[in-house]
Amino acid sequence: MIAAFILTASSPASGCSRFTPFAFDELFEADAIVRAKAERYVKDPGSGARTTGLANAEVEFKIEEILRGKDLPKTIIVNGYLSDKDDYNDMPVPYTFVRKNGRSGSCFANTYRRGAQFLLFLRKTEGGYTSSFSPLGPTNEQLHGSDDPWLWWARVEVSNRDPH
Repeated sequence: MIAAFILTASSPASGCSRFTPFAFDELFEADAIVRAKAERYVKDPGSGARTTGLANAEVEFKIEEILRGKDLPKTIIVNGYLSDKDDYNDMPVPYTFVRKNGRSGSCFANTYRRGAQFLLFLRKTEGGYTSSFSPLGPTNEQLHGSDDPWLWWARVEVSNRDPH
């Protein structure tokens, strides 16, 4: 089932919004769900401006745990930027809203702390994977480690939703 959503027009000053509420089913339409560590740029952003939309840079993640997915490589690449700052979600678990970096502009967080772990809900694309498929949804949240409550919640949900 594909979740339908409508976005309002956004501007850097106003951010974006949804007309339909977030639903957890959107997350579990992902082709892969992984705990991964942001490693390095495979495509550096250079000196160009950073965008809140699709990043002009690519970040390599080392997969540390697969919650869902088959035949995944040891690393994956997603569009994004590296940062030296944490960006933990400030909502209660289970999250129903994106972390701070995704609350303006394009509706998607696209910045990752180098060396930090993230829970990535990923959809296949022609070029690889994307976490930008649920506007304002928590598709790429930073984790406090392998015992993070968001990760535990996702593990239980995957177990309940996926056939054994």
